[in-house]
Amino acid sequence: MKRKFIFPALMLGLGILNGCGAARPSKFYQLTLPNDKASGADPAPFPVTVLLGPITTSHLYRDDHIVYTSNGEAMGTYEYQRWAQPPSEMIGDVLLRELQESERYQHVYSLRSDSRGDYVLRGRLYDFREIDGNGLSARVSFEFELRDSKTGATVWSRYYSHDEPVDGKNVKQVVAAMDRNVQSGLREVTGGLEQYFSSHSAVASTVAP
Repeated sequence: MKRKFIFPALMLGLGILNGCGAARPSKFYQLTLPNDKASGADPAPFPVTVLLGPITTSHLYRDDHIVYTSNGEAMGTYEYQRWAQPPSEMIGDVLLRELQESERYQHVYSLRSDSRGDYVLRGRLYDFREIDGNGLSARVSFEFELRDSKTGATVWSRYYSHDEPVDGKNVKQVVAAMDRNVQSGLREVTGGLEQYFSSHSAVASTVAP
């Protein structure tokens, strides 16, 4: 008689294990590329080749988890809400495409390529996280500096830090605020670079086309 209970008990045990093992699907998010290039005749590109180096950051932002801060200083990550790439790589990819598609420079390449350049643009990411204080906000802080390849001197730099308010309380809205914040910061970077090269227009490219 005892055998009658073995099979049902086994099936119940397997059902519990299957339920526990069912993985919750992860959601992935990515930054967008602004499409705000002004129409009309474009000015001649600056006769320089710019190389964009990898953006350095702490190990926290070399991972793909979305980071949040609560209770003042405590930091954590969402388990199933992730970026499509680590934040430092996403920002680098967006900036590279913006510089290339602006057509304001003779050449723009990644520093990982074999190309030589007149200038090297490097960045560091300090903050890229959700802040829970008097309402939700998305904090982005980074810094970029431009170095002359010949002299090694830093000729231009820009620091950006801003808390963008989140229009809601879910992660999707946090991502949207983070995206707006990054776009605003990179506009400052690209605009500052154009101002620098406009005031140094006499510089000649050392790299053959």
